[in-house]
Formats: sequence, structure tokens, C-alpha cells
Amino acid sequence: MSDDVKQGAAWDNELLFTQLVLSFHAAAWQQLGKVPSVINGKIERNLEMAKHSIDMLGMLEEKTRGNVSENEQKFLRHALHELRMNYLDELKKGPTEEKEGEAPPQDKPEESASDGGNG
Repeated sequence: MSDDVKQGAAWDNELLFTQLVLSFHAAAWQQLGKVPSVINGKIERNLEMAKHSIDMLGMLEEKTRGNVSENEQKFLRHALHELRMNYLDELKKGPTEEKEGEAPPQDKPEESASDGGNG
């Protein structure tokens, strides 16, 4: 295999690794109730699922230790730190009532007029 092909494969793997981390990161962020669902646009908080997504990234960090580049390692470590701190922050808030369809006002101001006339 030529050096160019090896470098291309390494670059592809680095991009795929980054995409995998971002996928779990985005899922956890959504599950923490920090961003609206990409499917229905609603804020949905599910700390059990968020913990699962964070644990998956933790397992990925453990299983890839010594087999990823320094940049990949730093990226994963940063993502885990950010998610873990936000998870702890959400745990401190305790259980909250799920408010189906409600998003923070700054996220979807145009929907406030379409709340079915309740207000």
C-alpha cells in the first residue's frame, strides 16, 4: 500500500472517529434537554439516556486509549468533560415536569403565538 493511500485511510478514520464522537455528543446534549430534538423540535430531557450516551463515549475513550491521535484523544476528552459537567448540573436540578412542545423563548419565538390560544 502506498504512503498516500495509508495517509488517506488514516485521514478517513480520523473523520469517522470524529463523526462518531459528535453523534454521541449531539445525542447526549439533546437528552440533557439542552437542545431541541432534531426529529420533532421539542425539548425532551431524559437523563437515563443521556447517561447511556455519555457512558458509551467513556467506553470509547477507554477502548481506544493508545490507538488514536493526540487530537482525537483531546477532542474525546473535552467532549466527555463537557457532557459530564452538564449531566451533573442537570442532576442537581432534580426531576422536572416535561413540558411537551415547549422550547426556550429565544429558540422558537414564532411558536409562542401558536400554543392553541392558551395564554
